Amino acid sequence: MRLPGSDPPDAPRVVVPVPTTKARKRARGYNQAGLLARAFAGARALPVVGALRRVAGGRTQVALHPEQRRRNVAGAFRTVEALRMRVRGVYVVLVDDVLTTGATASAAAAALEHAGAAGVTLVTYARALPYRRG
Repeated sequence: MRLPGSDPPDAPRVVVPVPTTKARKRARGYNQAGLLARAFAGARALPVVGALRRVAGGRTQVALHPEQRRRNVAGAFRTVEALRMRVRGVYVVLVDDVLTTGATASAAAAALEHAGAAGVTLVTYARALPYRRG
């Protein structure tokens, strides 16, 4: 992943939401990251491309330690074949709802980079802080 602002200012960009699991989408009726991605993209006149699909990592990560989270989402994302050309050579703004350890974002970014994205910048709307007893 890249630091925000490190892309050339006039570079082509697309917004890609991190997909949720099928079970969570069925239970909620929507993908939170997808809603956030559409709002973010709309405010910047950028296209939203559903270029990722979740193929694994369905286990909830709430109780997992950082290394367990990384293993849980390793290889969890693939690019959608029909949309792969939409990210090749383009800077991607990856949108997720919550950042905890970064394991999910890293796995999603790796799939986009593997598909040929010129760079991936993460935008997240919340940061989970570690639990502290006290």
